[in-house]
Amino acid sequence: MLQTYDTAILGCGEAGVFAGYELVRRNPGMKVLIVDQGQDIYHRSCPIVHGRVKECAQCRVCHTMCGFGGAGAFSDGKYNFTTAFGGWLTDFMPQEEVMELIDYVDEINTAHGATREVFSTDTPAARALRKKALEYDLHLLQARVKHLGTENNLRILTNLYESLRDKITFRFNTAVTTIRQAQGGYLLETAGGDRFLSKYLIAAPGRSGAEWFAGQCRALGLPLLNNQIDVGVRVELPALVFEHITDVVYESKLHYRTKAYGDQVRTFCMNPYGHVVAENVEGIITVNGHSYADPKLRSENTNFALLVSNRFTEPFDEPYRYGKHIAALSNMLAGGVLVQRFGDLVRGVRTNPHRMSKSTTRPTLTAAVPGDLSLSLPKRQLDDIIEMIYALDRLAPGTANYDTLLYGAEVKFYSARLQLSGDLETPLENFFAVGDGAGITRGLAQAGASGVRAARAITRRAQHED
Repeated sequence: MLQTYDTAILGCGEAGVFAGYELVRRNPGMKVLIVDQGQDIYHRSCPIVHGRVKECAQCRVCHTMCGFGGAGAFSDGKYNFTTAFGGWLTDFMPQEEVMELIDYVDEINTAHGATREVFSTDTPAARALRKKALEYDLHLLQARVKHLGTENNLRILTNLYESLRDKITFRFNTAVTTIRQAQGGYLLETAGGDRFLSKYLIAAPGRSGAEWFAGQCRALGLPLLNNQIDVGVRVELPALVFEHITDVVYESKLHYRTKAYGDQVRTFCMNPYGHVVAENVEGIITVNGHSYADPKLRSENTNFALLVSNRFTEPFDEPYRYGKHIAALSNMLAGGVLVQRFGDLVRGVRTNPHRMSKSTTRPTLTAAVPGDLSLSLPKRQLDDIIEMIYALDRLAPGTANYDTLLYGAEVKFYSARLQLSGDLETPLENFFAVGDGAGITRGLAQAGASGVRAARAITRRAQHED
């Protein structure tokens, strides 16, 4: 059966949600469809997050990655007010326009329950911390940040869903198999046999749909650029070690260029008093982290990612597959996420259950299997990570303690990027691509901003036609 809409949005993550919000806000009579293979916000229920199982249950559709809110729904909920990281929207529009969009999305979040508290790196204490970091060749990036908290993030998304559910047609549990050009616009064909036709199409496939979307783009004759992958580990240590940093800036994004190889290593997704979690990326189990705003839900540890950036040159053009292969090696060795004490890694010995039982740092991801990271991570990346840990130890003494825990593998996939206009329109008229799955953002703030940008472009065209 063919169903017709003015605008169809493919994906219900941060970018798709805010695209839909902006469309119906500015065009009350517009027929808008949002399609997602996951569940609505009330029925997203990862069995690991809810403590029903310790290991990934290999759900047919991953509740952590798919559904209303996308991968950000169960995240730590960090909202960064910056163009220095979190995406590449300044490749398409001026910085001041990106910041206006980021502030606008924050206003919507705040109206739906987000905190007004903002952590800043432009304070005397933060400047002193930046200066101290530079003494050890560590570069602390500047940004204001809100910590929404995992539990509050879900509440905000629930409020957004309630404000949209009677204005937008949502089709959850619906997997789109094919995007086609058609008379009158674009046709979405689904695994269940449904067909949706719309004049305007916004593709917001998210991280879980990135590889599938890249295949659709190739079939449509749209060239792609993708030559980057970040590979690393998640570090877990007592919160006291980083307390003098996280109390000042909360999320410290520290960059370091290694002396051995000249590679860039960075901290990412720092979670004070947080929890390490596993996540399923298209059947591959990787590691991540989050933290709660409620003190009663906090742990005694802080966790963060250490990531080595890898950029490839021709003829290699499959970084996504490369990253999945590294993560798959950890899965092969551990059946999921692997964990090793830093001291064991440096000594060249495998962490086993007996050695782990002696660790003074207790793992928050209890399902992680003790093992040897050197059997899954390439030597170059592992050398970079070890060098970075010793550099961080000078700024935060205790980082290089024997019982610091390293979980692997953590892999950040960069989606293939299309050629896009300043309105994020592809070379195909009225076809827009936004969010992390389009390879132009990397976080809540810029993802939401990209959705708004595309929605405003459609609004201008629709209102001009009227």
